[in-house]
Formats: sequence, structure tokens, C-alpha cells
Amino acid sequence: MKNNTPPQRSFFQKILSQVLSAGEQAAAFLFTLKWLVICTLVGVLVGSASAFFLVALDWVTGFREMHAWIIWLLPLGGFSVGLLYHYYGQRSALGNNLLLEEIHRPREIIPFRMAPLVLIGTLVTHLLGGSAGREGTAVQMGGAIADQFTRLFRLRPRDRKILLITGISAGFASLFGTPLAGAIFGLEVFVVGRLRYEALLPSFLAAVIADYTCLTWGVGHTGYAIPFVPDLTLSGLAFTLVAGAVFGLTGMLFAKSTHFFIQQFKQQVAYAPYRPLIGGAILALAIWLTGATRYIGLGIPTILASFEVALPWYAAFVKILLTAFTLGAGFKGGEVTPLFFVGATLGNALWQLVPLLPLALLAGMGFVAVFSGATNTPLTCSLMAIELFGVESSVYMALACVVAYLFSGHSGIYGSQIIGSPKHLFYGRYKGKYLSTVSEERKRK
Repeated sequence: MKNNTPPQRSFFQKILSQVLSAGEQAAAFLFTLKWLVICTLVGVLVGSASAFFLVALDWVTGFREMHAWIIWLLPLGGFSVGLLYHYYGQRSALGNNLLLEEIHRPREIIPFRMAPLVLIGTLVTHLLGGSAGREGTAVQMGGAIADQFTRLFRLRPRDRKILLITGISAGFASLFGTPLAGAIFGLEVFVVGRLRYEALLPSFLAAVIADYTCLTWGVGHTGYAIPFVPDLTLSGLAFTLVAGAVFGLTGMLFAKSTHFFIQQFKQQVAYAPYRPLIGGAILALAIWLTGATRYIGLGIPTILASFEVALPWYAAFVKILLTAFTLGAGFKGGEVTPLFFVGATLGNALWQLVPLLPLALLAGMGFVAVFSGATNTPLTCSLMAIELFGVESSVYMALACVVAYLFSGHSGIYGSQIIGSPKHLFYGRYKGKYLSTVSEERKRK
């Protein structure tokens, strides 16, 4: 006689059966598995590229500081990079804006040549004394590397958008050692006032894996400290709001100055390779006449000093001028570390003017808030403050970042950002527009 009683299933078999029978959870599992594979590849490759870039950047910076005469080669180096981009760069010359445009309207795979070109261009800029940052390099390398997997995995346009976001997040996170801020940056940077939550998990996976990979290579990051954070008072709150507004206006000034010099060089110098040649000659002469070597390159020593001692009140504005001119002339690099410099030294100057808050706290607030205003990424900057300075100062930092975001207006360093939601209701008509008139005209054509 046969026993028709079905065999008893184990507890785990019952759980598995329930999971598989639930379509939504099964889809979530497959989605997670798919992006875990892709983001592991992206994170390892981009994190390794960032590690190499950081090591190379330290080397060229050290060489320049020991051989100051090399600044006179800035025009020749700029001309060489200009020729390289003019004849071989093609769409890569658009830089970060190309990544944002491909997220908005996917067209063609980002050429892999973008990665080595921006790497070489940035190293030349820093070796020879240009004033620029490094985030643009990491973000462009991340986007170019990530987009190569579009063909390998035969991704659809909607998945390709997520893939580009993972590349941006991985590059930013591994460069600064801020995986949380990096993940949100990739989600926040391309549309002002909107986040793509379908890319939330891939963005975090890529950022965390890339940061871990960079650290595994033994490449560290600059450390910052705020030794004392006072309790929030009414006077402290009021001063934080005022300081945030100042930081936001300064971020707007940085963005508009950069766009101004870009337009001036384009209008006055038709042949693109001549722009960094002429700009490099002017920069080299200005640096030689003023001896302002503390304002070239990344300026990390000055950023660190701004947390400890009083600096010249005009330091922030000199950095804005040199960086805007350097990038406007066509040199490669980024804007974020110069924004850190500008913000930290401006906070230092505010402390000398009205010392209501500790020096290090104000420098830290400026560090992230000017960045927030210039890039329109207040959530990224608030998380970055926590990762860099600790949670104790988070209320001050977040308030400064949000106010700076508001007061910087509908402007920014990334011309291909789209205004998904206006910053305030008085100007709702800006919704859906590009921040840069140049980018908007390019879209119409």
C-alpha cells in the first residue's frame, strides 16, 4: 500500500517556496543579483583606476613642488593636451556634461578614450601648475569604463542610464573616500530637485565596492578634523543661515566665473588648441609675478591650514579666479577640490570677521556648502560632511548646505543639469530647463 502523504518540507524550503511564489520579491531578487554582478565589475575597475590616478596625482604634485621652474612649461603642456583633444577627443571634449546628456537622452556609447584622455590631461594640468580639481577625472573615467558594459550585457536604454549613474557614483566615492556621498552624488547631480530611486541600489553597490577597492590598493585619503562642535543656539542658528547664504552666493560666483571664461576663450580664440596655450602663458606669468603657488594645483595644504590658523581673507577669491581661468582656457581637471578650497578659506575669513562659531567648524561648513551651491547637490554634501567630519557637526553642515543650495540660484558648474524641480515656487517656470544656455541651445540643434 502506497503512502500518499506528501513529504514534509523543511523550514527553508517553505520560505524559498513563498519567495518564489511572490512575483515582486522574486523580481527584486533577480534585480539585485543582476546589478550586484555588474556593479562589482564597475566598482573594481573604477576603484582601481581612481587608485592609480590618486597615486599619479600625488607624484606629479610632489614633482612640481620640488621643481617650480616647470610652471613655465604650462603653455606647452596645455597646447599638447589641446591638440590631443581637438584631433582625437571628439565627444570626450564635453567632459562631465557628456555623461549627464547621455543619462537624459541616451544616444551613443561613451567612447572609452575619454578615460585615458582626461587622465593625461589632468595630470599635465597639475604637473605644470594649473589650478584645477580631480573629481571630473574620476567621474569621467567611471562613466566611460561603466558604459563599456552596455554592449557586453546588451542593456536597454533604461538600464544604461542606471549603468552611467553607477560609474559616476563609483568614481566620486573612490576618489574622496566617501561611499555614501558618492552614491547620492550619482543620483542627484544630473537633475536638480529629483532622484532616480530605481538606481538607488546599483548606485550604492558601485560606490561601496569602488571605495573598498581603492582602499584595498593601499591608497588613502586626506583626513579632516573638527575638534569642537558647540551646542546649537539661536545665535548659532542665525549665523549658520547667514553663512550658508554667503557660501551659496560664492558657489554661484564660481560657476558663473567658469562659464564666463569658457565663453570668452571660445569667442576670442577660434582654434581650440590655442586656448590653453594662451591661457597657460598668462597663468605662468601671473604665478611668477605674484608667487601665488599656494593657489595652484589642488591646494590641499591650504585647505588643511584653514581649519587651524587664520589665512588671508582674499584666498577664496584668488582661487576662484585662477581655477575659473584655468578651466575656461581648456585645461582638464575638475572643480570640486577647488570648491573645497574656496569654501574652507571663505569659512576661515568669516571666522575672522564674526567669530561666533569655532574656526574649524566654519571652515568645514564652507568646505561642503560652497560645493553644494555650485553643484546643486545638498544631500550629497550633507552626507559628505558626516563622512569627513563626523556626525557631531551634521546639523550645522546640513543647514549650511541646504541654504547654500537655495541661494546659489538656478545656476551651477554642470551646464547639462536639468531643473527637475525649481528650488522655490517663485520661479516654477524653470522646471525642465538646462542650467546652461549653451547646453540648451545645443539640444535645440
